[in-house]
Amino acid sequence: MKKVYFTVSGTNFHHGTSFAKEGMKVILVKEPDNKFDFEAITVKMEGLDAIGHVANSCRTVTYGNYSAGRLYDKIEDYESAVIEYVFCDKLVCSINIKE
Repeated sequence: MKKVYFTVSGTNFHHGTSFAKEGMKVILVKEPDNKFDFEAITVKMEGLDAIGHVANSCRTVTYGNYSAGRLYDKIEDYESAVIEYVFCDKLVCSINIKE
Protein backbone atom coordinates (compact mmCIF):
# COMPACT_ATOMS: atom_id res chain seq x y z
CA MET A 1 0.00 0.00 0.00
CA LYS A 2 1.12 3.51 -0.79
CA LYS A 3 -0.07 6.65 1.00
CA VAL A 4 -0.99 9.42 -1.45
CA TYR A 5 -2.43 12.89 -0.99
CA PHE A 6 -5.25 14.64 -2.83
CA THR A 7 -6.89 18.05 -2.67
CA VAL A 8 -10.57 18.60 -1.92
CA SER A 9 -11.74 21.68 -3.80
CA GLY A 10 -15.12 23.36 -4.12
CA THR A 11 -15.62 23.43 -0.36
CA ASN A 12 -16.92 27.00 -0.60
CA PHE A 13 -19.92 25.68 -2.60
CA HIS A 14 -20.87 23.36 0.27
CA HIS A 15 -19.99 23.83 3.96
CA GLY A 16 -16.63 25.63 3.79
CA THR A 17 -13.72 24.25 5.82
CA SER A 18 -14.26 25.75 9.27
CA PHE A 19 -15.81 22.50 10.57
CA ALA A 20 -12.89 20.34 9.37
CA LYS A 21 -10.15 19.06 11.65
CA GLU A 22 -7.03 17.10 10.86
CA GLY A 23 -7.64 13.38 11.39
CA MET A 24 -11.34 13.45 10.46
CA LYS A 25 -12.53 10.76 8.06
CA VAL A 26 -14.04 11.51 4.67
CA ILE A 27 -15.63 9.23 2.11
CA LEU A 28 -14.80 9.30 -1.60
CA VAL A 29 -17.62 8.42 -3.99
CA LYS A 30 -17.02 8.04 -7.71
CA GLU A 31 -19.49 9.88 -9.97
CA PRO A 32 -19.34 8.06 -13.34
CA ASP A 33 -22.51 9.87 -14.52
CA ASN A 34 -21.18 13.38 -13.82
CA LYS A 35 -21.90 15.40 -16.98
CA PHE A 36 -18.97 17.81 -16.42
CA ASP A 37 -16.18 15.37 -15.47
CA PHE A 38 -16.30 11.61 -16.12
CA GLU A 39 -13.57 11.12 -13.49
CA ALA A 40 -15.37 13.13 -10.80
CA ILE A 41 -15.06 11.99 -7.20
CA THR A 42 -17.34 13.53 -4.58
CA VAL A 43 -15.99 13.89 -1.06
CA LYS A 44 -18.55 13.35 1.70
CA MET A 45 -18.64 13.31 5.49
CA GLU A 46 -21.10 11.55 7.71
CA GLY A 47 -23.84 13.98 8.66
CA LEU A 48 -22.83 16.59 6.06
CA ASP A 49 -23.18 14.76 2.76
CA ALA A 50 -20.98 16.39 0.07
CA ILE A 51 -18.21 18.72 1.22
CA GLY A 52 -16.45 19.09 -2.16
CA HIS A 53 -14.77 17.13 -4.95
CA VAL A 54 -11.32 15.71 -5.46
CA ALA A 55 -9.58 18.44 -7.45
CA ASN A 56 -9.02 17.61 -11.12
CA SER A 57 -7.53 20.79 -12.57
CA CYS A 58 -4.00 22.15 -12.58
CA ARG A 59 -5.50 25.30 -11.00
CA THR A 60 -7.01 23.44 -8.04
CA VAL A 61 -4.72 20.46 -7.34
CA THR A 62 -2.18 21.26 -4.63
CA TYR A 63 1.40 20.65 -5.83
CA GLY A 64 2.44 17.02 -5.30
CA ASN A 65 -1.14 15.80 -4.79
CA TYR A 66 -3.02 13.30 -6.93
CA SER A 67 -5.78 14.67 -9.14
CA ALA A 68 -9.15 12.94 -9.45
CA GLY A 69 -8.09 11.61 -12.85
CA ARG A 70 -4.94 10.08 -11.41
CA LEU A 71 -6.80 8.62 -8.43
CA TYR A 72 -10.00 7.44 -10.14
CA ASP A 73 -8.83 4.02 -11.39
CA LYS A 74 -6.88 3.30 -8.21
CA ILE A 75 -9.85 3.32 -5.82
CA GLU A 76 -13.12 1.44 -5.43
CA ASP A 77 -16.49 3.14 -5.92
CA TYR A 78 -16.48 4.09 -2.21
CA GLU A 79 -13.30 4.63 -0.20
CA SER A 80 -12.45 6.28 3.09
CA ALA A 81 -9.65 8.81 3.51
CA VAL A 82 -8.35 11.16 6.22
CA ILE A 83 -8.06 14.94 6.36
CA GLU A 84 -4.38 15.85 6.78
CA TYR A 85 -4.37 19.64 6.33
CA VAL A 86 -7.11 22.28 6.51
CA PHE A 87 -6.87 25.51 4.51
CA CYS A 88 -9.41 28.32 4.19
CA ASP A 89 -10.66 27.14 0.80
CA LYS A 90 -9.57 23.51 0.45
CA LEU A 91 -8.51 20.37 2.29
CA VAL A 92 -5.59 18.05 1.70
CA CYS A 93 -6.41 14.43 2.51
CA SER A 94 -4.57 11.11 2.33
CA ILE A 95 -5.58 7.66 1.21
CA ASN A 96 -3.77 4.34 0.93
CA ILE A 97 -3.82 2.83 -2.55
CA LYS A 98 -2.49 -0.36 -4.06
CA GLU A 99 0.72 0.15 -5.99
